[in-house]
Amino acid sequence: MARLVREPVLLTGEGWQDYALVDSGHGRKLESYGQYRFIRPEPQAMWSPRLPQWDAHGEFVPGSDEDGGGRWMFDKPVPREGWPLHWREVKFTAQCTPFRHLGFFPDMAPVWDWMREQLSPCEGRDLLPDAQPLPEGGPCLRRDSSTLNLFGYTGVGTLALSDCGPVTHVDASKKSVAQARENAAMSGMADRPVRWLIDDAAKFAAREVRRGKRYDGIILDPPKFGRGPEGEVWRLEEGLPGLIADCRKLLDDQSRFLFLTVYAVRMSSLALSGLLAEHFADLRGTIEHGDLAVQEQGEDARLLPTAIFARWRI
Repeated sequence: MARLVREPVLLTGEGWQDYALVDSGHGRKLESYGQYRFIRPEPQAMWSPRLPQWDAHGEFVPGSDEDGGGRWMFDKPVPREGWPLHWREVKFTAQCTPFRHLGFFPDMAPVWDWMREQLSPCEGRDLLPDAQPLPEGGPCLRRDSSTLNLFGYTGVGTLALSDCGPVTHVDASKKSVAQARENAAMSGMADRPVRWLIDDAAKFAAREVRRGKRYDGIILDPPKFGRGPEGEVWRLEEGLPGLIADCRKLLDDQSRFLFLTVYAVRMSSLALSGLLAEHFADLRGTIEHGDLAVQEQGEDARLLPTAIFARWRI
């Protein structure tokens, strides 16, 4: 029976060469994406900024409604078609999107490392002295792990996982999947064993269950609200329990993990872990929950929470 850990876990991203959280406060955050700096809304930054002034290329000004909307305001030239960035061996295009983000989620970096650690040692973990984990971001010991990335967006996580074996990447947005393919080509990974699918995530998972499929790992990052390629309506609170039930059926006692992240909802990570505990009660392993956060750069850096998560792992 999977053990539920009640104490929350904090997964912290510290930035890397092409990304940093420079400062935050007064409901906003200042970030660097390569050579460009941007200001974006961040309601959880309730403190005061550390820097007296913010020098940025652009700022996303939100609309009047709390559920989205707004526009970018630019003070300096920014390539509208995007510019190249990288995380470890994965290269991708950053771009100022109408949805306030820049084409990927930098707070997911520690999650990408964690998933590779779960898959990489796999059976090989038993071959390491004293069960030592692989170095962070290290190479895979085996490359036959099959993973499923639901709501895969522009594919940075998919490409990170593709070093460990075949990945099925599912997203309802034709534009996002096209960008993911471009990112694969940019990274020199166009020949990796990835299935790029434009599909409704919930319907696809249900079909995979009927087909008797299984996966070694599943990552899903469902939106609060969305529409499938044929107009299917997704509402998180209504659709998530059924989707998790189907994901559980796609995993078995040889699988390695499921990782669920949720953004911008009035919900606790305890609720997510309770949902996993219900559906994973018959599997061995551990269920954990907590927050994703990004650490500011510099001394006395603060942690900015960005999302909640729950995960099951062997």
